[in-house]
Amino acid sequence: MRKASHLVLLLVTSLLVMAFISEVSPQLPQGDPTPGASGVGDPYFPELGNGGYDAQHYTLDIDVNMETNVIVSTVTMQARATQFLSSFNLDFAGFDILSVLVDGNPADFERNLRELVITPTAPIGDEALFETQIIYTGVPGRNVDLARSPFAGGWTRYNLGVYVASEPDGASLWYPVNDHPSDKATYTIIITVAKPYSVAANGTLLGIADEGEQRTYTWQSRDPIASYLVTVNISYFERHDDTVVEGVPIRNYFPNVNYRRGQEVFSDQADMMMLFNDAFSAYPFEAYGSVVANTSLPFALETQTLSLYGNNILQGGTGASITIAHEMVHAWFGDSVSPATWRDIWLNEGFATYGSALWLEQYIGVDETERILNEWYDAMQNRPLIIGDPGAQNLFASPVYYKGAWTLHALRLRLGDDTFFNILHSYQGQYANSNAEIADFIAIAEEVSGQDLGTFFDAWLYQPNIPPRP
Repeated sequence: MRKASHLVLLLVTSLLVMAFISEVSPQLPQGDPTPGASGVGDPYFPELGNGGYDAQHYTLDIDVNMETNVIVSTVTMQARATQFLSSFNLDFAGFDILSVLVDGNPADFERNLRELVITPTAPIGDEALFETQIIYTGVPGRNVDLARSPFAGGWTRYNLGVYVASEPDGASLWYPVNDHPSDKATYTIIITVAKPYSVAANGTLLGIADEGEQRTYTWQSRDPIASYLVTVNISYFERHDDTVVEGVPIRNYFPNVNYRRGQEVFSDQADMMMLFNDAFSAYPFEAYGSVVANTSLPFALETQTLSLYGNNILQGGTGASITIAHEMVHAWFGDSVSPATWRDIWLNEGFATYGSALWLEQYIGVDETERILNEWYDAMQNRPLIIGDPGAQNLFASPVYYKGAWTLHALRLRLGDDTFFNILHSYQGQYANSNAEIADFIAIAEEVSGQDLGTFFDAWLYQPNIPPRP
């Protein structure tokens, strides 16, 4: 059972939201209501995401049985309609749905693989705010047969805990969502779990409530998050509060058995943030930090405000430093400025990879950084790929990272440091907390530099072979 104070908080929040909705007067609908689209038309994943509404806020209230991995979850989405809606979709796979309410009224629903189609009792007016609540239970991922990248499994149970990694489409494997980065929203994440487990998630920890043998953690994000960057981590963590950098607290969650080693390996995060604040712009969120799952992972992921790593990162060394810098750079490029479509993945991975090279200049020196950059260049000689349009199967292929980083390095060499970093500042500032496509970055680069860079970007982004080394 939850504490009474927790139930009162949820009730008050619900009443405030409903009062807010009731005060909004939607535009009078014109014509007949129509269903929202079943996808946003992403060139690589056309059925991912949904049309007809803009999600504003999600509340994920999840009770977790760590012995069975069964979750009982109530997800509430506040959204604004972008058309006169007869029905709308959410991306959601698996689980037994117990209840669907729209503005407090039971709604009809049907399922087709990842698509959850909801038909409210009355149409939703264009521009109207509305609330959808879905209660469901089950084991995440059970009886779900969908292709996944190594870090798109969503909610993943391992021996000592749970981690969530969802790029590009794993969010819908654990909660109902408009699962495309073009529709960001803010989040409240409420996780109830048995003691002595602890929970780390996005944003700021608002409070911890004890009730017998259970404990409820409430996290909340100030800034909108793309669904693939939402994370929940449950294990035997010890929290480490690091330096506050220009008002931004850095807090980390390490396995309690590796706490000291975690402090050592992640000790440069404050210096990294100061470097990137200067290179890009002020860090864009309310907090930062890292969480280390107590299991080995073949990846790291830039989950917003709390980057995710496996415990193999604790081996340390230059490789670990490159990875930690890479994930932090994503806060600016990927998290704050998110891709408009998955075809624009270079704007995530090329930028984060080159950002890690900027850190290397300070960490090991310019000469050694040049050696590493040249290793990356040489490795791309036999890996032809059009990184401006790599295809769904090559989203995370090495040229997207290394040829992508060299694109920015070549641009820096061509334009000089002052112009290059002015471009990065302008780009991040214009598209913070929103979405951009490659053409948007090219337009800013040309505007700031005063040069026609069409031939340059065509050679680096839209030809398969890497251009001659500048």
